[in-house]
Amino acid sequence: MERIWAEEASFWKSEESHRRTIESALGWLTIADRMEPGIAELRAFAAEVSRDTDRVVVLGMGGSSLAPLVFSDSFPAAQGSPRLEVLDSTEPASVLAMLRGGTASRTMYVVSSKSGTTLEPNVFFDFFYAEAQKELGERAGERFVVVTDPGSALEKEAGKRKVRRVFPGDPRIGGRYSALSNFGIVPAALAGIDVAELLRRGRGMAELCRRPGRDNPGLALGAAIASLALAGHDKLTFDVGAPIGRFGMWTEQLVAESTGKEGKGILPVEGEPLGGVSDYGRDRLFAALRRSTDEDGWRHVERLVSGGHPAARSSVDDALDLSAQMFLWEFATAVAGRVLGINPFDQPNVQEAKDRTNEILQGGGADRGSPGTGGGEVAELLASIRPGDYFAILAYVPSTEEHELLLSETRLRVRDSKRVATTVGFGPRFLHSTGQFHKGGPPSGVFLQITAEPREDVAIPGKPWSFGQVVAAQAAGDLAALRSRGRRAARVHLGPDVAAGLRELDRAVAGALETGGGRRA
Repeated sequence: MERIWAEEASFWKSEESHRRTIESALGWLTIADRMEPGIAELRAFAAEVSRDTDRVVVLGMGGSSLAPLVFSDSFPAAQGSPRLEVLDSTEPASVLAMLRGGTASRTMYVVSSKSGTTLEPNVFFDFFYAEAQKELGERAGERFVVVTDPGSALEKEAGKRKVRRVFPGDPRIGGRYSALSNFGIVPAALAGIDVAELLRRGRGMAELCRRPGRDNPGLALGAAIASLALAGHDKLTFDVGAPIGRFGMWTEQLVAESTGKEGKGILPVEGEPLGGVSDYGRDRLFAALRRSTDEDGWRHVERLVSGGHPAARSSVDDALDLSAQMFLWEFATAVAGRVLGINPFDQPNVQEAKDRTNEILQGGGADRGSPGTGGGEVAELLASIRPGDYFAILAYVPSTEEHELLLSETRLRVRDSKRVATTVGFGPRFLHSTGQFHKGGPPSGVFLQITAEPREDVAIPGKPWSFGQVVAAQAAGDLAALRSRGRRAARVHLGPDVAAGLRELDRAVAGALETGGGRRA
């Protein structure tokens, strides 16, 4: 504990290149303390914004958007405060839905990017700023707030566009560890969430994580998830109840991007409904987070434990406990990285998909191909699944409740037939989270990529390509990166009626599983 809290980089890696990366990534340990002095000013700004704002829209990706996404799902709309929404998809229908969800004059856009060079938030900024100009003219910048590291290109652009406020990121905090910094706290404050209490509970967990030995919850959790992963239980399956039901979406990036490298890793499994004891192989570790009063939920977990599946359990009182859980999992992930012998603060394989996307865009875009389920290729892919593998659906389609339910049916078919872990990621969001694990982690992934023909495309001001071309290039770049590593991957391209296409795909998967031999041990 002394070495961690002394921010001793060599605790994780002794090589100079790793040490430099780690030394510049440990500010999250004390961020809750350092945020406290600015809370009164932030609250005053939030009160000012609430007088002329109905919604706060975060325009971000990965570490800059996932904490606000979980906050928006966990906290009810505060009376007198704007509602919190998040856009983290370049898929045209998602962009248009956000545009049509309210007027620029009553919306505060929070453009959020640590580096200030990330493609998605930058093109979001270009698009929504141009749309705001149509309504507000020279006053368009008043409807924008920017969160970025000092000196970034985004900060400079914010100055040119005369945005309402720029909040600095902490250069010593990586995106996936930034939930309790301005990247998470500013959107939370603007939405009327009690950020003082949020930070207080985060600090309380940080103090517990200074304790030596078994009384340290972060040390105990990190040691458990890593040592169990080394023993074969490397599918960390989240069972999270109300009020923080989508907490796993944030933890998914933290764990996958931090541990999935050097052929190792812990795969977070989020959103997979709990099954019975016999629905799983022997590679699971369950992480249960529920209210202490949720007796039915805890009984289900107890049945899994009684059946031989290990579980880590933690109770929450209300949504404000999110901050304590976020710090706990950040600390545990850092400890797990040490046990696994990897650097939990870099993401060496994320850049490859970005580079391939840029190459495709510069080359004129990606060939989408003709819509179809590709039944033969899907059947061949499913037949390749073996015990200990995981099945990942990579969906470059709008992230809607209907689509998520349809994909959930498909993933459960595969889990129940093959007894393997299943994940669903909506692109391009997952490129900045589980995408690192897919390429840098163990070669046990089986990937089904789903793309779709957009009903309506959207041009990006000042760019030679549209949002539809961007998301197609991101999908093509991701698939190329997977295949370059010999990963088992197939692609299905749907027509503009995505829901109908997903139903047809589910039928093809069901047929392939039935003819391919059904359940495997």
